[in-house]
Amino acid sequence: MSFSSTVKNEICRYGDLNKEEARALLAGLMKVSGTLALTGERKINFRISTENPAIARLAFKMLKEHFDIHSKLMVKKSNSLKKNNIYLVMITEEMGVRDLLEKVGVADSSGGFFMLDYTIPDRLIHEETWKRSYIRGVFLGGGSISNPEKTYHLEFVTHNEEYAEDLKNLINTYGLNSKVIKRKSSFVIYIKEGEQIVDILNIIGAHNSLLQLENVRIMKEMRNNGNRLVNCETANLSKTVNAAVRQIESIELIKKEIGLERLPKNLREVAELRIKFPNESLKELGEMLVPEVGKSGINHRLRRIEKIAEELKHH
Repeated sequence: MSFSSTVKNEICRYGDLNKEEARALLAGLMKVSGTLALTGERKINFRISTENPAIARLAFKMLKEHFDIHSKLMVKKSNSLKKNNIYLVMITEEMGVRDLLEKVGVADSSGGFFMLDYTIPDRLIHEETWKRSYIRGVFLGGGSISNPEKTYHLEFVTHNEEYAEDLKNLINTYGLNSKVIKRKSSFVIYIKEGEQIVDILNIIGAHNSLLQLENVRIMKEMRNNGNRLVNCETANLSKTVNAAVRQIESIELIKKEIGLERLPKNLREVAELRIKFPNESLKELGEMLVPEVGKSGINHRLRRIEKIAEELKHH
């Protein structure tokens, strides 16, 4: 099962809602996954369409409990290659679909015409719990979340630009940074930061999924820190080895051209130690001398040796 399905199944079990919370959830769900159809005799019907049976059951249950609507539940085979079933919750004219669509803010007839409403009416999200229910409904209808093991990406898909902007602004009232992009004929509100996705899961009440995502984030962070440490140590080791090779080449050149005995005593001692102990650190070389010399002192002498070798090269 995908991580998206896990999250949706979890929040579908969150069924203990009062009428206003149920209205807000249905409003979000119907707005992004519903279709309005005209039938004969100027009648209309509305259907909620989903591939997740838990979402269809939740919509059916809330319509019955809070709006006394006994909707029709249907299953049809999908035409797509995935061959998932499509679950349809149908609400007809006879069931009171017009009244319901106005209550959940999907349609508006205040201007004398029955028209679709692409805004998010404030009366649906006036209270904090209503707002959370609304976002939960939109996630159930048009949301998805990537497997956090692979990438952090959560999105809501809708087909109206004005509505996408409203939804983005609503989500961002929680201090989040969601953005809108156009994808083919859709508008996508997306979040790509792990911490902000955790916040969204908290808002919609997916607390088990939130803990699962947090565990993944901690493991990834530990892996990344481990990799950074290894890379850092590898880089330092590589630098040390390269420096030692360079120093030995310089000493060999001096030995060949003029002989090490021509070097001042303090440089000759370090040159002989470096040839004898090519893998030792500067600190360890310094501890072999009598009296001992610090790391910076050894480094200074080796630099002078390299400079002499460089001058010999150009003569």
